[in-house]
Amino acid sequence: MTDVYFAGLTAALREAGHFQPTLVIDRDRLDSNIDWLKDRLPPEKHLRLVDKSLACMPLLTHVRDRLQSRHIMTFHLPVARAVLEAFPDAELLFGKPMPTEGLDRFLEAMAPAERARFSDQVVQLVDTKERLQAYAAVARRYGIRLRIAFEVDVGLHRGGFATPADLAEAVSELNVCPELGAEGLMGYEPHIGSIPALFGGPAREARNVDARLKGFIDALPATMRSIINTGGSQTITRYLSHADINDLSIGSGLLKPTDFDAGLPALSPALFIATPILKMGTAQLPGPEWMTTVLKKLGLFPNKGCFIYGGKWMAEPVHPDGLADNSLFGHSSNQQFMGLPSSSPVNVGDFVFFRPTQSEAVLQQFGAIAVYSGGIIIDHWQPLPTG
Repeated sequence: MTDVYFAGLTAALREAGHFQPTLVIDRDRLDSNIDWLKDRLPPEKHLRLVDKSLACMPLLTHVRDRLQSRHIMTFHLPVARAVLEAFPDAELLFGKPMPTEGLDRFLEAMAPAERARFSDQVVQLVDTKERLQAYAAVARRYGIRLRIAFEVDVGLHRGGFATPADLAEAVSELNVCPELGAEGLMGYEPHIGSIPALFGGPAREARNVDARLKGFIDALPATMRSIINTGGSQTITRYLSHADINDLSIGSGLLKPTDFDAGLPALSPALFIATPILKMGTAQLPGPEWMTTVLKKLGLFPNKGCFIYGGKWMAEPVHPDGLADNSLFGHSSNQQFMGLPSSSPVNVGDFVFFRPTQSEAVLQQFGAIAVYSGGIIIDHWQPLPTG
């Protein structure tokens, strides 16, 4: 990303009247990322869009339409309801189990027709035999049949059935739970890239995950394998040619926050935080002046700095060159101090830019999202409410 790119983005923000912290989606880059993935996706595999990472209905609509995918992974009952209202043909898979009481109350508040549609189009995630039995009781109460998938532990150790034998026992429990229809499993594995070489490294862990997944798949009857879900933005590319996997999840990676740089090197960053500089000057720490002088000589504190509008975001500074926070001054969500090289040409009123580390939650922090395309702000997309 060059100074020319950010100069163009700055001009577009000024023209659109943005002079406060603003989240920006570069739609041209987003489209290029979508197309790159779509071109490599085998026709027998589904891409399942993660709504918590694309928590903005116009964004989710845009991605869904361009990918021509009706499959969504959802994580929050109110969001699931909004997604079903927006997309009548959607098929939703929960990415985590819902509290049984919460699911019960949620269904209770629905009209019978909406409840029937919810049970037809939403797949619940079951992580234990006890939850399976509890969901069956909820389904009996409302006279519906709930679709389910099994959460299995392929190495993340965040819950789910621990062994194929445990999964097989849960499958046998379905004989006395006709209110539930099992359709497959989900085995999430974002930990692969985090395994140190000392403990085998990512390549070895990837092989272990494959073996664990194979064991769980073999424990399912062939009639319960319509959803074999794994992957995520960090690891999706390794499953594009994987014969056993038919359902792949992606969300944040299409916008490529910094956490996803290593896993998706071919994609372009498409999500930025822009904010104006409020104050400029010689950088000075609170306290005696000699302390600042000493710390500057030691290279621990910059000679030049600025205070920006807002701050303390889950984000990394990317423009101008050398922009950096400083732990000695501390952090502020009101006026963040940022160090600058002595030669930096920026002034009060100029924009600085950050790349979010993730899209989840960040998309919902700034109000309407500015959509950048063709050198101008072409639209504003309202994110979903956090509740």
